[in-house]
Amino acid sequence: MQADFMDRPPTEQDPLQIGIVDLCGDAGWQPLAETRAWNWQQGCMLQWLNGGREGRIIFNDRRDGRFVSRIIDVRNGTEQLIDRPVYGVNALGTVAVSLNFSRLQHQRPGYGYPGVPDAWAGTLAPSDDGLHAVDLRTGASRLILSVAAAAARDPRPEFADRMHRFNHAQFSPGGVRFACLHRWKTPDEEVGHTRLLTMDSDGSDLRCLADEGLVSHYDWCDDRRVLAWATHCGRDRYFLFDETGSASPVGEGVLTCDGHCSYSPDRRWILTDTYPDREQHRTLLLFHVPTGRRVDIGRFLSPSVDWQIRCDLHPRWSPDGRHVCIDSIHEGSRQMYVLDIADIIGAT
Repeated sequence: MQADFMDRPPTEQDPLQIGIVDLCGDAGWQPLAETRAWNWQQGCMLQWLNGGREGRIIFNDRRDGRFVSRIIDVRNGTEQLIDRPVYGVNALGTVAVSLNFSRLQHQRPGYGYPGVPDAWAGTLAPSDDGLHAVDLRTGASRLILSVAAAAARDPRPEFADRMHRFNHAQFSPGGVRFACLHRWKTPDEEVGHTRLLTMDSDGSDLRCLADEGLVSHYDWCDDRRVLAWATHCGRDRYFLFDETGSASPVGEGVLTCDGHCSYSPDRRWILTDTYPDREQHRTLLLFHVPTGRRVDIGRFLSPSVDWQIRCDLHPRWSPDGRHVCIDSIHEGSRQMYVLDIADIIGAT
């Protein structure tokens, strides 16, 4: 994704250009489309469908006063319009989870999109808004978990006067289940409090894995376990939560900071980062799950900026596990960088 500024949050008038960089070719920029539904932290949810095997991408946009998603075949330019924006998409690219980006815009600026008012802005826990399952083949969608239903699940005393929302929905590797964060806050709080929910793709078998007020970044280990930085038994660290109700610490004494964690394709490594240290550097690191060994890949300067436009490293894996990609502003402009880690992890 490409924008011509980086010093302020986007407005509803600011376009974002979408394109391809062919790493096997000349690495030149090939523009494909534009969108007006994006933010600095998660872009427009741009991603390949089915791992890119079919040459199709999906991303969010704004059309006729509403947020939508668009599927484009990069080989021939054909396009399919979906009547809802997407958040999480299953590995096959057939089902997505949608949520209210307008609500995020006023409850967690930097994660929503400007340009479409939230129809439930004055409702603390609406019963007709929440998580929607979207069939990406037909475009059909339906509400599978309302905000009100989440707030009614094992409610806390403070729920009655807090504004509730969903964020960070992600499918398990097999696509049978997905996780999301249920958050609630007062007008004076920035993030508020959080718990981690999982459920089947149709909204059934709802479970709460972490419910002590803090859940941050997470990733599925497999179809029944989730790694998350969270509070558990009064301690803040990475825990591996099992859907049976158990939780065990991961990387204790080694992984000591919240970060954007993700498992390698073979599940042997955890890739994560840190927030800026006293010298305003973010550390990119790997954790070897079988041995508990930590490998710091690098430290990247991250000058202090407004929280909405900060540039976290947001590390992610290539499909073959040989490379990682990060966002960074250590050279003065916001860029994407690809690092070859094959020698570190012993990939062949």
